Amino acid sequence: METSVGVKNSEEISPAVEVRDLVCRYGDFEAVSGLSFDVKPGELFSLLGTNGAGKTTTIEVLEGFSRPSSGSVSVLGEDPYGRPPRLRALTNAVLQHSGTFPELTVRETVELGRGLCKRPRGRDELLERVGLAHRSRVWVRDLSGGEQRRLDLCLALVNRPRVLFLDEPTTGMDPEGRQDVWQVLTDVLAEGTTVLLTTHYLEEAERLSDRLAIMHAGERRIAGTVDEVVSQWGDRVEFALTDDVREEDLPRVPGASFADERIKNQRRAVYTLGDGTGPERLAGSRRQWAHTATKHLLDWAEGQGVRLSDLRVRSASLEDVFLEIAKEGSHGE
Repeated sequence: METSVGVKNSEEISPAVEVRDLVCRYGDFEAVSGLSFDVKPGELFSLLGTNGAGKTTTIEVLEGFSRPSSGSVSVLGEDPYGRPPRLRALTNAVLQHSGTFPELTVRETVELGRGLCKRPRGRDELLERVGLAHRSRVWVRDLSGGEQRRLDLCLALVNRPRVLFLDEPTTGMDPEGRQDVWQVLTDVLAEGTTVLLTTHYLEEAERLSDRLAIMHAGERRIAGTVDEVVSQWGDRVEFALTDDVREEDLPRVPGASFADERIKNQRRAVYTLGDGTGPERLAGSRRQWAHTATKHLLDWAEGQGVRLSDLRVRSASLEDVFLEIAKEGSHGE
């Protein structure tokens, strides 16, 4: 893997983060299997996936804590392995496990972080930004889980990073805390920082991401903007079923797959445009399909003298895509 002589300005590097055919093995276990993606300067890219998909392993490689088994990664044009000083000064991270000292106060912790930087942000500015100004004299050990994550984010912003790695930064936060962090990230992005985010909160990814990828069993299964990813799963028309209705008596709708599902202990007939495995029609055609499918079902119901209870027509969501991918087995299963 080639290493540049120095780190260029992030504006000169495209992409700011690059992952090519990344493989990470631990003995016989392959945690990451041929992963490729890139993050453009100034964008927020979300790396999503099921537990054990390989997200944290990927972040650890990009942070320079471990070397790939094969493949390559670069951050601002440089190999991050070993965390070279030039690159360390331009990046930072919120990892799953905090590295703070419980016997220090919040303000002492921030001052310690500032002392490690050449051009740190101001202490009061940082504490105000992450909502900890009123907790500055509190011992770190006395912070709640959500407040600890705020402090982790505070420390990650000390050195004005050009690239920021965030591994589930809002875990343990209440909804208000997550909204506060979202605003911080919006402000940081406006300053030109590049952000790579992993999260289990799909609303978070949907709201913040310029682009995203979903991993499963160490592989990238789908990637693109939120709209591009969601558009590959079909719109849905569904209604409630009683247990006395036989599946074979229900109509089939042209252009749609059918499923007899139980959702929250309620049996439902679900009609989905396409089969959910590849690009579908353009948005206008999709909307027209939903209208046509609904009319087809209503005409059938009228002819049968039955009522379609709790009839719903909706577009696919990021959650639909994530859950479908999560159902997939790894190779050989």
